[in-house]
Amino acid sequence: MPTIEGKEGRTWIDEYVAKAGKQKDVVKGLRALVKKAVPGCEEFVNPWKIPSFDANGTVCGFMTGKEHVTFIFLRGAVLPDPEGLLEGTGKSVRHVKVRTTANVKKPALKKLIAEAAKLNKREPMEGMKVDMNKRRSKGAKK
Repeated sequence: MPTIEGKEGRTWIDEYVAKAGKQKDVVKGLRALVKKAVPGCEEFVNPWKIPSFDANGTVCGFMTGKEHVTFIFLRGAVLPDPEGLLEGTGKSVRHVKVRTTANVKKPALKKLIAEAAKLNKREPMEGMKVDMNKRRSKGAKK
């Protein structure tokens, strides 16, 4: 398990979620949704301290705000999005603003997660992928 600030990634993320205020239930729902949509994915904290999920590369991540959770897709610009959930104009990154637990239950959101994982499996990311094995060994030295 990768580490951050001397803690397992999952423990660090648990603490992050505990501080999410009124967005706590949304974040818990997103974590459960990703784990269901991408069985075997691994939670980690990326170098920018964004809780993320890995399955042959970063699938997605999230950041909490006061009014919503920003659910990030590193390769969102190339994901099929027939429901128009994705926002943003960056070269590759797109996000979904998730405001309620009802938003978490939208089938289109689960489909985006699954499509991102399929894309990673078909065409692994070059350059931006966090090397999970490297992060594991780095954490083991501490």
